[in-house]
Amino acid sequence: MLAAVFAYATLELIVKRPANHWQRAEWLHQFCARAVRRLAITVRSHGPFPQRGVVISNHLGYLDIVAFAVLHRCVFVSKSEIRSWPLLGWLTTMAGTVYVQRGRGGSAERAKPGMQAAADAGLPLVLFPEGTTSLGVTVLPFHGGMLGEAIEAGQPITAACVRYRITRDNGPNRSLADVCFWDDTPLAMHIFRMLSLRGIEVEVYFAESPIVFSARADQRKLAAQQARAAVMLLRDASLVDPVAP
Repeated sequence: MLAAVFAYATLELIVKRPANHWQRAEWLHQFCARAVRRLAITVRSHGPFPQRGVVISNHLGYLDIVAFAVLHRCVFVSKSEIRSWPLLGWLTTMAGTVYVQRGRGGSAERAKPGMQAAADAGLPLVLFPEGTTSLGVTVLPFHGGMLGEAIEAGQPITAACVRYRITRDNGPNRSLADVCFWDDTPLAMHIFRMLSLRGIEVEVYFAESPIVFSARADQRKLAAQQARAAVMLLRDASLVDPVAP
């Protein structure tokens, strides 16, 4: 089933060849919407998706990207390694992804044109400042490079928080660890295990207004701490949300 969704999306890209950021974001939005319908995954939004600027969120796995794209047409920031992955790298590039090379000085600076292009197209940019995924027990420390560039550019930065839950009994030894892509499990194996689950729901919480930073653009460590605190507030609120487990 998922193979058919990917095959259709790939053919659509080959035929239509979206030429600008908006067309590429629209393609990704439609692709992800079809995927969650076919896989019976529920995506819910709590609060409005910002219409512009940068959205920062915790990062639990590849379903985060699917959920944000379902909820709104947007552009993502991702590690540059993905660009070289077979098929998936081509798909993410065609979706307009802004790539950042981790561990290389100046990578955030080099990503500025991509960030500005998304803003010029009227599309919000989604950023995962943890730089990696986790099981969601806490929010990992944030990297400040891209945040600093966004602050310097005067972009509003809004906090978001992603939570997964499973609403159906999938038998023993099945848990949210099979939904979060957080360990060394090969991607294909993880996708296979995830697709065997039923009752997956993704909850995305958005802050009501952008973060008010006291940090300057060049105080990136402090900005990262303040951004993480804003996401942590949303996470703590989601723990007592009546729809959450």
